[in-house]
Amino acid sequence: MKLMPQCLARGAAALSALLLSAAALAGPAPDELIRGVATDVQTIVRQDKAIQSGDMSKVLALVDAKVLPHFDFSRMTALAVGRDWRSATPTQKSELTTEFRTLLVRSYANAVVRFKDYEITVKPLKLKPEDTEVTVRSDVRKAGSPADSVDYTLYKKGEDWKVYDVAVAGVSLITNYRDSFGAEIKAGGIDGLVKSLRGKNTQNAGPAEATGKK
Repeated sequence: MKLMPQCLARGAAALSALLLSAAALAGPAPDELIRGVATDVQTIVRQDKAIQSGDMSKVLALVDAKVLPHFDFSRMTALAVGRDWRSATPTQKSELTTEFRTLLVRSYANAVVRFKDYEITVKPLKLKPEDTEVTVRSDVRKAGSPADSVDYTLYKKGEDWKVYDVAVAGVSLITNYRDSFGAEIKAGGIDGLVKSLRGKNTQNAGPAEATGKK
């Protein structure tokens, strides 16, 4: 019976190690994720003169490394397209996702250059263990100007949280695009929307992208 305390101690130690390992494998909480990404990106922008001067190849590399892994572009595209997504072929879905992703990445990349001039405050989130979808709220303020609200909607995918919508001043990115996408699909079908997005992306491509990434 003297071995019982030792067995219990070893069992407790093993359980603690298991819990610590599980915690290490789990991703950060949604608000910590958004806060961490915003801080990392802003710190790099403030230190990198090339990014500040508008070097789009470096900006895109930064976005690709720090931001894109935390977004679910397939889900974003499906929601933006709406009910017409169900009738799209696998090839059309793939093309739509690629073009919509490119459009959003370039829009975000253009905004990144101005990050150094803004103060970003991510509000704490009261996360419940059963939560699988949350909204992380933040304020973005430039000196001398009123703050704009930027809210991120995320869902839990495995142990990670993925962003699938962003609302600026209460206007949802997904809802905003859904209206324009619906009009494009009504006029030219899914292929018409793909063609329209591809055209916008070609028009918006900078010189560094037009000649190919190095």
